[in-house]
Formats: sequence, C-alpha cells, structure tokens
Amino acid sequence: MGKTRAATGGPKPTTSPKKINLALQGGGAHGAFTWGVLDRLIDDDRIEIAAISGTSAGALNAAAYCSGLAKGGAEGARESLDWVWEQMGAISDMRLSSWLTQFGPTTAMMTRLTETAVPFSFLESFATVMSPYAYGPFYQNPLERIVDRLDLKALSKEVGPALFISTTNVRTGKIRVFTDDEVTTEVILASACLPEMFKAVEITDPETGITDPYWDGGYTGNPALFPLFEPQYPDDVVIVNINPLERPGTPTTPEEIQNRINEISFNSSLLRELRAVQFVKDLLGEHRMAKGSMKDVLVHMIGDDDLMRDLSARTKLVPSPVLLGRMKEAGRVACTQFLDAHFDDLGQTATVDLEAMFS
Repeated sequence: MGKTRAATGGPKPTTSPKKINLALQGGGAHGAFTWGVLDRLIDDDRIEIAAISGTSAGALNAAAYCSGLAKGGAEGARESLDWVWEQMGAISDMRLSSWLTQFGPTTAMMTRLTETAVPFSFLESFATVMSPYAYGPFYQNPLERIVDRLDLKALSKEVGPALFISTTNVRTGKIRVFTDDEVTTEVILASACLPEMFKAVEITDPETGITDPYWDGGYTGNPALFPLFEPQYPDDVVIVNINPLERPGTPTTPEEIQNRINEISFNSSLLRELRAVQFVKDLLGEHRMAKGSMKDVLVHMIGDDDLMRDLSARTKLVPSPVLLGRMKEAGRVACTQFLDAHFDDLGQTATVDLEAMFS
C-alpha cells in the first residue's frame, strides 16, 4: 500500500536520519497546531518522514506539506503550509498576527467569546435546520479555492513521504483511504466534509465506475493508522493529537456537552486502532504469536491537551488569526519538547503506554 520514497526535512544529515510515520488528526482550525509540528520537523535533519496518514485538517496539512516538498524541497513544504494557513485565517500581515498572538486575549477568553457570540450561535442553530443542499446554485465550498492551488499532481512523483488520506463513504459507512496519485482536490475536500456544513463530495472509482458520496474521514479514521502498518514503513508511528483524549469533570452546559460529544466521537476510531495495536503487542509479548508475523508498532504522541481543553468545538470552525498563530507556536513547542525528551526512543521503544491507557 503506497511506496517507500525519499523524504527530506532539512539539510542532509551527517548520519542516517531516523525514519518515522506521521498520523495527523483532523479538527478544523485546531489543525494549525499540526502546522507548527510540521514546521518544526522541517528544521530537524535528524528525522525523515516515510509516510503520512491524514484526516480532515490533517489531510490538508499532509497535502500541503507533501506537494510543497515535491516542488521545492524543505522550504517548499514550509512555504506551502504557511500559504494554506494564511488563507485559512485570511492573514495578510504575519507580523501583525504574531503581535496579536503574543498580546491578544487569552485562549480561554477567546473561546468563551466565541461560545457566547450571538452571530455564531445563530449560525450554529441555523445549521441544524438548514441543509447545505438548500443553497442551490449559490452553494460553494470555501476550502475548494485553497486546495485547488496545491500542486497535487506532484504527489505522483517519487519524492517525499507516502501519503494516505481518510474519507468516509456515505453509502457504505466504511472508511476509504486514498493514497499518493489518487489524491485530488475532491479527496481533500471529502476528508474535511462536515455534512452539516458542506455537501457530500462525489468521487468516482476508476476501477468500478461507481460514484459515491463522501463525508469527513474523522467519522471512520481520525486518522487511519492501519496503512502505516505495512512492512515497508518504519515501526514508529507519531500521532499528532489535536482532540483531547481526556477532559476532567462532567460537562453541564449545552456547549460543554456538545464539545465533549465531538471530542469522543472523533477520537473513537483512533482509540479502536490503538487498542488493536496493544492487542498485537500482548500476543507477541506472551509468545502466542510468532515474532515478526505482525508488526510491533511503536506509538508516540505529540499534543498539548492543556491548550486544547481551553478550546471547543466552536473554535474549530473559527480560524481566527490570533488562535491560528497561537496554535502554530504551541505545535512547534510541543514538537521540540517531544524531540528533546524522546528522540533517542525513536526506533527503540514506544513512548505512549497503551497498556495503561486501556487498563
């Protein structure tokens, strides 16, 4: 499934770089955190990204990174990511955005303002009774103009990581993973298609000729890990997590309840796959399965749950330049902390205790 290809992050290292796979979660505007993680990895020539699996915002980040890398190397990847997120936040002056990030309202305060804003509350209520199909010829997916500008044709070249994009087939309810040169504008839009907001994206299977509607890949794989288990890819799977796995306390307000439902729903597929990874580890550890018969995946996570707990499902839909800049910086910091603490663990041992997670 996919190909093993040369991948670059920065200048050529003096020793062989460590190869990893990335698994990029979806989460709307919160995907700017992943932008920061990728931006930091570009700086580190000790790391080679062999394969990326992405969903929704993770798919957009993966496509921007891989297409930019194919066209212009490491700096091309950085420029592509910067351009995408500038477009998402309508940022015309990065210096102003940086200033606001440092001196603007706190993240928690901005979240509360978003949750109590009358216009946003009205639009959210409107979305529950108004189908995107009701707009007729006036309907437009705002992401289309951004994705169209990415050079996705470059993904078919033997450059950069293998790419896997998750979508949900509406007809079958099953996950569909598109890879490498199968990835088109329609595939990225499908991976990020929240059905309350966007029309389903129709994609025709070239082998069967069947055209099916597709929704957000987060419903069935956020992100899909199984494509990364193929033997040609490294053992290390680094998950960039932007949906908190745990949130203390009991949600009581309508906003808190909907937010936690959103987080649980979009983490459920990931947790199922991680449980399967631990099941295989148990079988191997108890010698009930021959060593080498199944891949012993080494799972790692880069995240900032404290930051993400200050956010909500609503801030995922509001790409404020201040929040985007703040999340990018948080992603860079979290990636730096991960590399400082666990670089030596890569290729050696997992840094996520799955046994404890599921005990």
